Amino acid sequence: MADIKSATYRVSDGYDIHIQEAGSGPAVVFLHGSGPGASGLSNFRQNVDAFVNAGYRVILPDLIGYGASSKPEGIDYTLTLFTDTVYEALKAHGVDQAVLVGNSLGGGIAIQLTLDHPEFTDKLILMAPGCIEELDIYFAMPGIANMRSAFGSPDFSLADQRALGESLVYDPKHITDALVAERFAVAKQQPKDVIVRMRTHNVRPRLNELKVPILLFWGYNERFMPLTGINYFFDSCEDVRCVTFNGVGHWVQVERAAEFNRYSTEFLHEHR
Repeated sequence: MADIKSATYRVSDGYDIHIQEAGSGPAVVFLHGSGPGASGLSNFRQNVDAFVNAGYRVILPDLIGYGASSKPEGIDYTLTLFTDTVYEALKAHGVDQAVLVGNSLGGGIAIQLTLDHPEFTDKLILMAPGCIEELDIYFAMPGIANMRSAFGSPDFSLADQRALGESLVYDPKHITDALVAERFAVAKQQPKDVIVRMRTHNVRPRLNELKVPILLFWGYNERFMPLTGINYFFDSCEDVRCVTFNGVGHWVQVERAAEFNRYSTEFLHEHR
């Protein structure tokens, strides 16, 4: 893997946001999703080298509540909190414009950040992005319902971590012992609030304000984000295309890493 450097930035309210990066060139910021043990590198490890080799500066923040970033307790984890803290850290890291790559919650953050700071976002690559439905729709999805139930338990275990990892994919071979151990070590440090007090608002009414080129990915066997989300983008956005895969779950960038990397870097080259 490419050489990865790390930095941590103190943002508003005294929170620390951890950022890792590799490569040089135009900035591509990868925004990970939610879930016990999530972090920038653990979600996108199979994508870093392809983007670095294609000539990009890969930037991997850990969202507030995740990875090596601050994990405050007793607060609501809102979309505004996620977006504002990561944006402030990225600016401190010297990023003035970037391609935003977001999966799940990270996709919702990428959308909100673009709406808040349209000059910052060059293009969007979104994998089953969240925050485009009301929360009750998401909470009824089997993957999210199981995640909230398992992580909300005081007895959350390594076996629970593995089961949740396997719910993110169609083929459980992608959830290795090393990945489970890595994410469980982080999950043990996370407050329950990061999942049970997540309060993200619905950005769907503002999708028509997105004026940048958009590349969507969606697994047909998705258990977290309804496939109806694809139509929201086609109905609302001016410049959007979508790649869908049968036999793929929530983690397109993991289960179809080679194709995700190829389609994404070609999209970026074509829209320079």
